[in-house]
Amino acid sequence: FLAPFSWLGFLLGFVFFRVADITKPWPCRPIERLPGGWGLMLDDVMAAIYACAALQVVLVFIRP
Repeated sequence: FLAPFSWLGFLLGFVFFRVADITKPWPCRPIERLPGGWGLMLDDVMAAIYACAALQVVLVFIRP
């Protein structure tokens, strides 16, 4: 919801999310070990937060 509604924003956000979800930067890996489904869900939330931050940094440099 913090990204611009465009194909570039969608594509970059998706790529950044997949990279963060696969590499699992800190604290995604410890969060993933929470019991039940909480760990799996919150791991994705943290990956989305990292993806959003990366997208915002990239958008600062490519906006006119």
